[in-house]
Amino acid sequence: MTRKYLLRGGALVAGLSLALTGCGTVGETSPTPGQSTDGASSGDVVMVTVVKAQTIPWFQRMEQGVKAFAERTGIDARQEGADDVSPEKQVQIVQDLIAQKPTAITVVPNSPEALESVLTQAREQGIIVVSHEATGIKNVDVDIEAFDNVAYGSDIMKNLGECTGGKGEYVQFVGGLTAKTHMEWVGAAYDYQQEKFPEMKRVETPIESTDDQDTAYQRAKELLAKYPNLAAFQGSAGNDVPGIARAVQEAGLEDKVCVMGTSIPSVANQYLADGSIDKIFFWDPALAGEAQLQIAKILHEGGKIAAGTDLGIEGYNDLQPMEGFDNVFVGAAQVAADAEAAKQFDF
Repeated sequence: MTRKYLLRGGALVAGLSLALTGCGTVGETSPTPGQSTDGASSGDVVMVTVVKAQTIPWFQRMEQGVKAFAERTGIDARQEGADDVSPEKQVQIVQDLIAQKPTAITVVPNSPEALESVLTQAREQGIIVVSHEATGIKNVDVDIEAFDNVAYGSDIMKNLGECTGGKGEYVQFVGGLTAKTHMEWVGAAYDYQQEKFPEMKRVETPIESTDDQDTAYQRAKELLAKYPNLAAFQGSAGNDVPGIARAVQEAGLEDKVCVMGTSIPSVANQYLADGSIDKIFFWDPALAGEAQLQIAKILHEGGKIAAGTDLGIEGYNDLQPMEGFDNVFVGAAQVAADAEAAKQFDF
């Protein structure tokens, strides 16, 4: 194989202008108690963000955005999550929150389908519900996506195909088969591969990692043994790509196997450095956390989310409705970075 050296020559960045401005959070001025920076009283407003799992670095970064929102607005905002990505545990957390009657619940579902019933209960109690990474979920006021999922998945495959020279066997990882956005990414990537890189071949249906780095590592090892000619891996969950990279690194295949997908620099940097990961795709979880809560704030104050809505948060300055859905809006917060570009981020 002769294609991976093409990625070594310099920084390959898609959307770097967004990347460079998207590192910080919006609003640095601390409000007086009970007062937001825009002059609105926070009163007894309580907002809780429920994530897939508190133990995942991605969502630890998101919590920074939740805290920044609380500081900026004076609203009582906090983050909760289980110790793993069990849909049942997440349902129970939301169920427990309903009894507390917060103003809003924002949620990143492990399984949108598993949450539908309990989110219906929340809305029936007058609780505002905002979701993220849940295109197609019905029982929420608004679902906010960092970008168009089809475009994101297609872009990953475009880069992966260029890395392999448009040939070879590959596999795709998802956190879970119920993780809707992950399945949309790999589905779009597969469709793009079929059209643009017909000489590539997906050898298995998407592999579940449960968003666990050790699981991704073990399964990648098994796949490398099972398919000695594997040319590429696509990861979806934040822990997929570093887990896969560890297996590739141990096998000494850094220069032969292309590895790309969703991760954040702090997790991926050690593998980007030696080529075990070729490129990562991401959006700032902190800004996504803020965006969910800002939407909830707008709805609580009687406002509406519409085409062109500016949340005042980088990457979410011109929300657009997603075609085919009446409650899904997308930003433009996608970032892609190779080893050199990833050094510019502090998360």
